[in-house]
Amino acid sequence: MTTGVVRPHGREANGRRQRWAQSPVVRRLREQGEAWGGPHQATRNQLGIRWWREILLIGLFYVGYNLVRNHFGSAAVGPVHALNNAEIVIELERALGLYFESTMQGWFLGWDAFISVWNVFYGLLHFSVTFFTLVWLYWKFPEVYQRWRTTGLLCTGLGLVGFALFPLMPPRLLGDCGPYGACLPDAGFVDTMIHYEGLWSFDSGTFQAISNQYAAMPSIHFAWAFWCFLALRGRVRSGWGRVGLYLYPPLTLFAVVVTANHYWIDAVAGVACLLVALAWATPLVRWSQQRRKRRPERGRRAEGIGATTASRRSPH
Repeated sequence: MTTGVVRPHGREANGRRQRWAQSPVVRRLREQGEAWGGPHQATRNQLGIRWWREILLIGLFYVGYNLVRNHFGSAAVGPVHALNNAEIVIELERALGLYFESTMQGWFLGWDAFISVWNVFYGLLHFSVTFFTLVWLYWKFPEVYQRWRTTGLLCTGLGLVGFALFPLMPPRLLGDCGPYGACLPDAGFVDTMIHYEGLWSFDSGTFQAISNQYAAMPSIHFAWAFWCFLALRGRVRSGWGRVGLYLYPPLTLFAVVVTANHYWIDAVAGVACLLVALAWATPLVRWSQQRRKRRPERGRRAEGIGATTASRRSPH
């Protein structure tokens, strides 16, 4: 049975924590952190945003994401299963009259330098722009940081569900005769990461062994690109910056298609995941912030009850 009385050992623990918080070393560290944190550090403190906690959260999530992502797909199913799903996607696009990926890639295959640029775009910007967006929101817009961070994590988590339920052979593997490909003679696609210059290639034996080759539905590349656009829209002041921001999602869509890493419908699925994640993240973050605001009130109420009880017990 709960009486609401704060027991002495609880008050002693609170007292120790308060003395520790007021110690010169801790005060100095807090002041230094606020100085490094810039003009928005007070807002971050009020919202309970701590840099070390964010690094830990995002780092652990990404490690878990990679472990789960690579457990399914090419590590769990064979190329026949992934090819069957690819045929479903291709037939759907044909039914819509929008199966154009092979034709579009063919327009540019003779331009080696051009394709190499898109290989680098595909391999580099996916992480660097997303990382920049997270840091920029944390540093400049802490009032919306938690909402967009949570949206990005939920969207990525939904991507794992797609990889597990619908392992999909990407276009680049349709004509590939390796262990993960379909070896179709008339596939009409070229794996540009193998045949043109770039940062890395899926053809590496080590990369194939540790990476899910069928993690194509949804396109997390495009989901993260659209996430960056939504999170930074209205918050980029530079004219060229705004132009780059608005061009980033369509350029990412072009990159994932011209390199034969995705069908365009994978990008649509990525947007769907992002919108669902945003719909979930908004009330979740609001609830978390409200709960945080109520926590000091509960603490003060408990201290008041404890003080009243102690005064009643003290001899007069």
